[in-house]
Amino acid sequence: MAETEDFVGQEPHPVDDDLFKEPMKKRRRSDRDQRFRAFPSVEQSALKEYEKLETRTRRVLSNTYQKLIQSVFLDDSIPNGVKYLINRLLTLIEKPSLDAIYIGLFGSTGAGKSSLINAIIQQAMFLPVSGESLCTSCIVQVRSGCCEQYEAKIHLLSDQEWKEELKTLTKLLHRTEELGGEEVDAWDRDEVMEEAIWKLQILYGNGAEKKNYEELLRAKPKGKIPTSRIITLKAEEAGELSVKLDPYIRTKRRDWLGESAETQIWPLIKHVEVTLPKSELIPEGVVLVDIPGTGDFNSKRDEMWKKTIDKCSVIWVISDIERVSGGRAHEDLLNESIKACQRGFCRDIALVVTKTDKLYLPEYLRERKVGNQAIQSQREAVLERNEMIKIQRNRILKEKLKRKLPVDCKVLEASNVVYTVSAQEYWQQALLTEEETEIPKLREYIRKRLLDKKRRMVTKYVTEAFGLLLLTDSFSCTDNLPSEYLHMSGLRGFVEEKIQLLEKAIDRCFAPIVQPLQEGVRNARTSYRRILGACLVRSRGNRGFHQTLKAVCLKNGIYASRTLARIDLNAAITQPIYDQIDPVFGGIFRAGTPTNSALIPHIDAFKHSLQEKMMEIGIRNGRKHDSYKKSFLIQEISAILGGLEEHILRKKRKIYESLTTSVQNDLKPCYEEAAQITGKKACERMKDIIRRGVDRQVAEGMFERAQERMQHQFQQLKNGITEKVKSSIATMLTLASSQGDGLYKELADAETETQMR
Repeated sequence: MAETEDFVGQEPHPVDDDLFKEPMKKRRRSDRDQRFRAFPSVEQSALKEYEKLETRTRRVLSNTYQKLIQSVFLDDSIPNGVKYLINRLLTLIEKPSLDAIYIGLFGSTGAGKSSLINAIIQQAMFLPVSGESLCTSCIVQVRSGCCEQYEAKIHLLSDQEWKEELKTLTKLLHRTEELGGEEVDAWDRDEVMEEAIWKLQILYGNGAEKKNYEELLRAKPKGKIPTSRIITLKAEEAGELSVKLDPYIRTKRRDWLGESAETQIWPLIKHVEVTLPKSELIPEGVVLVDIPGTGDFNSKRDEMWKKTIDKCSVIWVISDIERVSGGRAHEDLLNESIKACQRGFCRDIALVVTKTDKLYLPEYLRERKVGNQAIQSQREAVLERNEMIKIQRNRILKEKLKRKLPVDCKVLEASNVVYTVSAQEYWQQALLTEEETEIPKLREYIRKRLLDKKRRMVTKYVTEAFGLLLLTDSFSCTDNLPSEYLHMSGLRGFVEEKIQLLEKAIDRCFAPIVQPLQEGVRNARTSYRRILGACLVRSRGNRGFHQTLKAVCLKNGIYASRTLARIDLNAAITQPIYDQIDPVFGGIFRAGTPTNSALIPHIDAFKHSLQEKMMEIGIRNGRKHDSYKKSFLIQEISAILGGLEEHILRKKRKIYESLTTSVQNDLKPCYEEAAQITGKKACERMKDIIRRGVDRQVAEGMFERAQERMQHQFQQLKNGITEKVKSSIATMLTLASSQGDGLYKELADAETETQMR
């Protein structure tokens, strides 16, 4: 069924195409050693041991794979069990050593994200920092590798993606003779229109804003656009690459003469990947991501913005010292980060307060309310203020997280979730020492995160490999061992019974979401008018809001720009539902102590029950090769269900967003109608259409439909889990019951091979 096809990476390679494929070449030792340069000696030793164990495991797997291929090369008919084994071996051999750890630096323009990355990687001014009218304009990923040069890849929108944005931009700039004085004034002051004009002028030159869509399609862009839609820059030194990269990732609104500044092809840039050579500070496998705080007007870039946030396992919310105490932007960033914990892979959130060297001493002393100890210097005042900020914001952030996340969520276990850093003082050290800037603390956090992930990955990898080698050894046996032992054990019946129990457990796990969903729907019905009104009414009237609202409608209720706060009408009116379901939803997908509402522990319990049964069979039979198959079954169950957990984490985003997606789909006709409005009082008429459209959809059961669609997504997840478990374990049991027919006696004995452990 469709759901089971989503288990990407769990199925073996197609036998017909890849059966005799050569495994990847091993990394050279000198290259491997470079990966440890970012770690202190003790951590280096641990990593080297992990690397040795992984390398030896890969070598044994590769040798086994080659021998197995040689033994079946001329066979016309290869047993299914051997095909499975060949494909599983190749999949495991080619499995990456470590999935990258994405650490998202999530903050508003000017918060200090680029400066912080520069300090962490020990490259001052490498990424452009925000100044007057300057800012980082797109998602920038920075990682270290084993290359010898600094390299940047600038990914551009496809031709079709740009055409879609171009059509929207020209619609925004469309004017009619019917505009009255109020609308003209609003138009002239609208940020949205200014940004649309700016993008077109940058790409096509002055006067481009006066051309229609068809004329711009025929126009030639000023910058050179490669057919690959990727621009690659290389340099021997960091400063050299920084100069080359600067025009692509930093934008300038206008120069002092009022003319468009040259930023080459910025409107087409989707994202940028920067690779550092063999960093001694950032280990290979870590990706620092500079994420703009509000998303993007372009649909593809905005979707990438959301996906980038969701794939980060760690999010650092970046806020400078002057904005950390409040403000809508800061709260929006925290809320979006918490949502990433619910729908994505994020497991850790921290608040990183930047520019903490800034302090006006006379004002601080006047407002100071801490103890009686006198402050002797600016440095003492900064340290005291920073400590107070950490204590206060740590308490506030944890309280906020507790309201939204399960009580046993890992991030709530951390003693401190706030860092106070100063990139400027890291370089100057006029007031603070290097340690007091807390840049080294962030590096230590990164190293420990990677070290822990590497340890878990190697343990899992070696365990999975061991099971495959044991199955290989059973195939190489020439004895005509009866397979009745496994059949007669009642194992298949036991598995069927446990799968039925798992289905019931999943139903119990999902059941608690129903009541908060229903309560949230009731709250949404009673509050949507107030929430919608707050989104549509501006304190200064419609001045500067006309085209912004039009952009919202053209994008089906969502508008994101680099300068304005993100507007999402769909998310706003469904927020009362999320307020009710968030703690329960997080509880369903958490790991840890088994409860009726936690899905992963139920799957773990299912796994352990099957493994215990395998152990029981092995003890009763006492036969060597049956024991090997038993061990294979135990390890393969872990591999199958481990992949199941990854699938569940990927699916939860679709489930979580099903409420806003449903509402957006229902409101699409009214957005489209409002977007067509022009002429006198256009802004008020658009608002009226939106209000009436929402009223109509609510009366027809819009929120109830959203609830049903979320519950349907949960049902689909349950069906996908059970179907995958049934098919995978059935295949596995069939393999374990099969024999090698004595054809593969040339294979190495698993007892010898597995001594590597």
